[in-house]
This record gives sequence, C-alpha cells and structure tokens, in this order.
Amino acid sequence: MEELVFHGWDNFYLMIGSAAAALIGLLFVVITLTSGLEKSRVMTANKIYMTPTVIHFGVVLTTSAVALAPRVPASAAAVLFGLSALIGLANAVRACIGIRVGLPGQEPPHWTDFYFYGVLPAVVYLGLLAASAALWALVEWAAYATALCLLALLLVGIRDAWDLITWIAPRQKAEGH
Repeated sequence: MEELVFHGWDNFYLMIGSAAAALIGLLFVVITLTSGLEKSRVMTANKIYMTPTVIHFGVVLTTSAVALAPRVPASAAAVLFGLSALIGLANAVRACIGIRVGLPGQEPPHWTDFYFYGVLPAVVYLGLLAASAALWALVEWAAYATALCLLALLLVGIRDAWDLITWIAPRQKAEGH
C-alpha cells in the first residue's frame, strides 16, 4: 500500500493545489488594497486574519505537491503533512486569541470571525493530524481523510478571503483611497 497511497488522486491534487496557488496570488492583490490604511492597524489585522488564510492555502498547496511527487514514502508524506497541520493549528489558535482580545481602536470583530478564522480551521487541522497518523500507519482511509481536510481548508480559506475583501474594500473607499 505504501507506494499506492495517493495513486489515482493526481487530478484532485493538481486541481486543489492549483486553486490554492492562485488564491495565494490573489491575496497579494488584496494586500495592496490596505496600502492607504494605518500601518499599525493593518499589521495587527494581518496577523489575526490574513496570515491564517495564507497558511490554509499554503498547507493545501504543499500537501498537494507532496502527494503528487513521485515515490515519496508514505511515512515521509505523513511527517510533512503533520508538520503542516501543526503550523496551521498554531496559527488557528493565535487567530482565536487575537480575535478574542480584539484590535485596538476598532469595532469588535463579527461573532463569526472567531469560528471561521480560528475554531473551524483548528478542527480541520486536528483532522489533518489524524489523517497524517493514519497515513503513517498505512490505514486505507488516510488518503480520503487527507483529501477531505484539504478541501475543507480550501473552502474555509475562500470564505475568509471573501470576508477580508468585503471588510477592506469599504474601509479603503471610506478613507478616500
């Protein structure tokens, strides 16, 4: 089973990895919309909101690349997936804390932010950790669990990117930029 873990998944990982890469590029465009806003506010908001979103897309891209790479042992893929999940989990926890503390001088975050930027991604990253452990143990459902987690991360990232742009654009216009 070790050599065949991701056999037949090529199209899925090519599609989802390409989508993540394109969305990372679009986030750089979104960042340019913050150019006229107060720098300290933008930097704090980026840590809480933008960084986790980029991490989601980065984990999807990295995991897809590893899954598509030829002859990567399942154990090596499991370690890389697990490390990616730990990085994502740490960022999700940081987002939860940052959202609970709030941004100085700004209105409180929307109640959904805590869940979509923090809690839901944390649950998905825990699922990816479980999928990594299953991959290490060569359990048959590991490929399906990994795919499900990546799809969930991509969808959460798309939702969060949409939330960011709908928050940034009106503020930029209101401040005359």
